[in-house]
Amino acid sequence: MPIMNETDSMADETIEEKPLIGDALYRALIGTWQLLSYSVEEQGTACMVPAMGEAPRGRVIFTPDGWVAFNLEGEGRVPAQTDADRAALLQTLVSYIGRYRIEGNAWITHIETAWVPEWVGSEQKRFVSIRGEFADVSTPWRFMPNWAPDRLTRSLIRFRKIQSDPSALHIA
Repeated sequence: MPIMNETDSMADETIEEKPLIGDALYRALIGTWQLLSYSVEEQGTACMVPAMGEAPRGRVIFTPDGWVAFNLEGEGRVPAQTDADRAALLQTLVSYIGRYRIEGNAWITHIETAWVPEWVGSEQKRFVSIRGEFADVSTPWRFMPNWAPDRLTRSLIRFRKIQSDPSALHIA
């Protein structure tokens, strides 16, 4: 699999390494991951869309007891002034919480709450490749409510693991 650099462009070389699967993937995922990029590929067109902009924000948090919280938002979000503004904000948001399990090189989340009600009760599968502090995530091909709802797309997402610093906690 080609290794992607931080800005999501192809690196000069392909590095062959054994992918993390099963328990090794579970252990590597635990923690907090910062969103670096989020692109959408349309099937059959090779069209890549920076769906969340050039500077998206977000985190995904995996807990040791099997929970995942996923909140990603596009760049340039501003407070809504109208109902139309609020509706438009949903186009630059992906958010859900649920229980996850590992199967091979993927995590599968049983969605308990989500920004779109049709996801609640569903399972969402994400393929992941971890190399160092970076995780490259892809979805299966599917119809996504945010973009190109009438065409098959898949999301290609890059995260960096945030190193925890317990001394930074402020407990009153």
